[in-house]
Amino acid sequence: MFLSILLMFKFFFFAPEAPKDDKVPKSIYDFKVQGLTGGTIDFSKYKGKKILIVNTASKCGYTPQYEDLQKLYETYKSKLVIVGFPANDFMSQEPGDNDDIAAFCKKNYGVTFPMAAKISVKGKNMAPIYQWLTQKEYNGYDNTSVKWNFQKYLINEKGELVAMFGSRTKPMDKEVIAAIEK
Repeated sequence: MFLSILLMFKFFFFAPEAPKDDKVPKSIYDFKVQGLTGGTIDFSKYKGKKILIVNTASKCGYTPQYEDLQKLYETYKSKLVIVGFPANDFMSQEPGDNDDIAAFCKKNYGVTFPMAAKISVKGKNMAPIYQWLTQKEYNGYDNTSVKWNFQKYLINEKGELVAMFGSRTKPMDKEVIAAIEK
């Protein structure tokens, strides 16, 4: 009985540790991920630009942020690329397959920034790129965890993680704009 209570306490009050993967690249520019509609997103093509990585979902209260992400992309695309990563890790808010997600993003928000194939951004199936984003041993910046959909990670022109913005921070927020213009 005591062991059961102890295990429940640990489960509810301590987030599971992110998996360790010896195959996680050391540089963001070494990542190549599957695109939402096929092909490959090669991060080495983004050298010299800032990169904003966002985990997305189609059925979330923050889903309207797609509109501002698109606006941000159009405004700063000469020096910024946004890469969306659909994930179904929070209350099944991204239940569709890649085709469903692509159609939703295009139809409802006119998304033209790169979108990766659906992945997991937390837990034992966390994608390697999110291991890099959330673990200081890889990103050299900080240990974080993805708390909800539309959390944003900003990488500078040198490939260094420099900021993380929570879900409530809108893409056109002055703090995000300042970090991009810096």
